[in-house]
Amino acid sequence: MSSGTTPHPLRAWWAQRPPAAGAAVMATGILSIGLHLTGHQLLSRVTLVLACAAWLTLAANFGHLLLVERTRWVTRAGTPGALTAVAATTVLGTRLSLLGWPVPAAALLVLAVLLWPVLLLVVVRRRGRRMPGAVFLGCVATEGLAVLGATLAAATSAPWLAYASLVPFWLGIVLYLIALFRFDLRQVARGNGDHWLAGGALAISALAGAQLLAAAGTGMYMWNEDDSAVLHDLTVFLLALDLAWYAVLLAAEIAWPRVRYDVRRWSTAFPLGMTAAATLSVAAAVDVPWLDAPGRVLLWIAVAAWLAVGAGAVVQARAGLRPAGADGGELRSTAPR
Repeated sequence: MSSGTTPHPLRAWWAQRPPAAGAAVMATGILSIGLHLTGHQLLSRVTLVLACAAWLTLAANFGHLLLVERTRWVTRAGTPGALTAVAATTVLGTRLSLLGWPVPAAALLVLAVLLWPVLLLVVVRRRGRRMPGAVFLGCVATEGLAVLGATLAAATSAPWLAYASLVPFWLGIVLYLIALFRFDLRQVARGNGDHWLAGGALAISALAGAQLLAAAGTGMYMWNEDDSAVLHDLTVFLLALDLAWYAVLLAAEIAWPRVRYDVRRWSTAFPLGMTAAATLSVAAAVDVPWLDAPGRVLLWIAVAAWLAVGAGAVVQARAGLRPAGADGGELRSTAPR
C-alpha cells in the first residue's frame, strides 16, 4: 500500500472496533462511581478521566461515521451494541452529577435522551430469537436514563425530573422481560462476555430504584407511603435477582472457563462494577448497613476484572498497531474479538 493511501495506524485500528466497544466506557464509568461511593476519591477521579477520554473518542468516531460514512453508521446502529453509546453517556453523566457538576451532567442527559429512541427503534426492528447478551442493552440504556435523571433530580432538587425518571425505570423493566424471552440461555456456557448483561441489566435497574428512593429522601415530596413501599420492595427484589444471576454466571465461568480476551469482556466488567455500585446504593437507600461490606468486596472484584480486561485490550491494541511487514507499510489484519 502506498504511503499516500496508508491510514494512520491508530485510526485504522479504531475503525475495526465494533459498536460494543462502548462498554469499555460503561465499565470504567461505573468503576469510578463505585470507588466514589466507597471513599476512594483519587482512584475514582483517575478512572473518571479515563472514562471521559474514552467517551470523547467514542463520540468522535460516532460523529465521523454519521457525517462521513453514513452507510457504515446505519449498519452499526442496527446492532444492539450501538446502545452502549446511550448507556455510556448516562453512566458518565451520573458520575459528573455526583462530582457536583450538574450542568455537563444535564447536557449528557439531553444527548442520551435524543439518541435513545433513534437507536432503540433501529435495534428493536432487527431483533431476532436466541440472541446473545447484548439483547439486554435496550434495558441497560433505558435504565441509564432513569439513573442519571434521578441523580440529577436529587442534586438539583427538581421533583419533576424524578417523576420523569419513573418512565424509563418502568419501561426498562418491561424491556428486560422482553430481552429475557429472546436471550439464548446457552450463552451462559458459551458467551464471550456480554452474557453477563443478563445480570447487569438488573443491577442498573436496582441502582435506578435506589437513586429514585434517594431523591425522595432529600426532602422533596414525590409520592405517598404506598408508592414508596412499592419502589422499596421492587428495588430490593431487583438487587436479589441480580445477585442470583451473579452467582449463576460466576459458576458458569468456573465450569466453562473463557480466558481469551474478547472486546465483549468489557460487558463482563460493567455488570460486575454495576452490581457493586447497586449493592452499595441500595444499602444506603433502604437503610440496610450490612449490605455495605458485600458491596465493597464486589467492588474490588470488579476492579480486578477491569484490570484484567484492560490488560487484554492493551495487548490486542499493540498487536493491531504493529506493522505486518519489515518496512511498516501495512498493518497487520486483526479482527476484533
